[in-house]
Amino acid sequence: MPAGTFTMGDSSGDKNRADGETPRHEVAISAFEIDATTVTNDAFARFVEETGYVTEAESFGFSAVFHLALAAPEADVMGPASGTPWWAGVKGADWRHPGGRDSDLDGRGDHPVVHVSWNDAVAYCEWAGRRLPTEAEWEYAARGGIDGAKYPWGDQEVDEGGWRANIFQGEFPRHNTCEDGFLTTAPVRSFAPNGYGLWQMVGNVWEWCEDWFHPSTYRRGTTAEKRTLVTDPAGPESGQSRVMRGGSYLCHLSYCNRYRNSARSQNTPDSSMGNGGFRTVALRVESQA
Repeated sequence: MPAGTFTMGDSSGDKNRADGETPRHEVAISAFEIDATTVTNDAFARFVEETGYVTEAESFGFSAVFHLALAAPEADVMGPASGTPWWAGVKGADWRHPGGRDSDLDGRGDHPVVHVSWNDAVAYCEWAGRRLPTEAEWEYAARGGIDGAKYPWGDQEVDEGGWRANIFQGEFPRHNTCEDGFLTTAPVRSFAPNGYGLWQMVGNVWEWCEDWFHPSTYRRGTTAEKRTLVTDPAGPESGQSRVMRGGSYLCHLSYCNRYRNSARSQNTPDSSMGNGGFRTVALRVESQA
């Protein structure tokens, strides 16, 4: 990614009030290198094979699975999540078994790894000599050089002129018509890349970022009070949850319209789910003559 400035925050009026997408503010970003895709099952498998790493979902013995993706004995289903009955805790669900113990990764080597917590993602980054992107880096990269647009490709809707991202179609959460071709994850190089050559920055899977989450992040300090240009912001110094960006295959206008460049979400660092993954950035970019 070349160094540059951009306007960070809600650019379409679709903000979710509790997510803190406003106020819009100018941010300067130093040059950095980011993965063209989210980390795949094959890549994560190499990490596990070399290190013997055990994910938190494996350690805890369960993870969150969307009800239409269940592939597990009835006895493994721990019941619906409070407030979101389309999610269930499923014993034996992990990155190798995304739908539960009756599922596997056959034919999914090029799909994004899921059921990885923020802590798992950081462990992978340490092995790879990389790190998670900051929230500001992620949004700058997602915009693909089109400042102020709703999506990585511009302002056209996801289904305008052919599907542009992997989201939920139909009546959420009961019936997914799969018009975009996928019930759950899609291969990481599906659809078209953005102007920076990055694939599926929105839809498919949520992506962990480095930052702690707070809904008033954009209103704090010089960003809101003095309206000065902020360079390489890193978010709050502490918190209870970490930022997630990009939305997922479960996003739908009626439920979660967070498949947008500026949309924010969060989860605790030890949480994992069947629609959450990550991509990495280089620790630094060497200056070039």
